Amino acid sequence: MTIKTGDRIPKVSFSVMTPEGPAVRASDEIFKGRRVVLIGVPGAFTPTCSSTHLPGFAERADAFKEKNIDEIAVTSVNDVFVMTAWAKDTGTADSISFLADGSGDFARALGLTLDLSERGLGVRSQRYSMLVEDGVVTKLNVETAPSKAEVSSAEALLNQIH
Repeated sequence: MTIKTGDRIPKVSFSVMTPEGPAVRASDEIFKGRRVVLIGVPGAFTPTCSSTHLPGFAERADAFKEKNIDEIAVTSVNDVFVMTAWAKDTGTADSISFLADGSGDFARALGLTLDLSERGLGVRSQRYSMLVEDGVVTKLNVETAPSKAEVSSAEALLNQIH
């Protein structure tokens, strides 16, 4: 079943990098009692993700904060080391949290997987953006094609948040 507006975010754990090394960050810690913008992308370092989707959210981080957003986070079916390298490469770690979904557990729990095996990429996350308020999805924008970042763009989501 695919997650939809009004559904609760599933309880999962993400891998994040800390000064001491990889650590676990639970979904409750991220979403409970908070307003969070979550971006799902097919892969770190992939063209649309790196050139369009992620930068749009970093560029509009202040505008999201003005709308009382506590955190902007991105997740991908990549390991914590790849996500950390991507954060450094894009220079967006100050405005966006990077949540590694290395085994795709979160993408599967959302029902938002994308099978790119024929392209040698395996099962990934679909591209989306969402607003999560106190653990409940209140806005959800899922792209129909992984190469597009239009309905899930920062501008599109920002215009939906009041």
